[in-house]
Amino acid sequence: MAVAIKLMRLGKKGKPFYRIVVMDKRKKRNGAYLENLGTYDPKLAPAKLEYDKDKLKNWLSKGAILTEGLRKLLGKNVK
Repeated sequence: MAVAIKLMRLGKKGKPFYRIVVMDKRKKRNGAYLENLGTYDPKLAPAKLEYDKDKLKNWLSKGAILTEGLRKLLGKNVK
């Protein structure tokens, strides 16, 4: 099973809130996930990004792929 680390959108219309989750890469954005790694709230000033770095590194070492949007969001924090 190919695994990806994605942003899962929650919240209301105009008030987005995201979970950083590990899921099968073929699943839809809001489908069932394997593990919750953290959250991202773009509406706060500055935007609030919280995630478990150890869990993220663990999944990346197992071969999980970051989606392009999440890779840009995390920036230089993760290779």
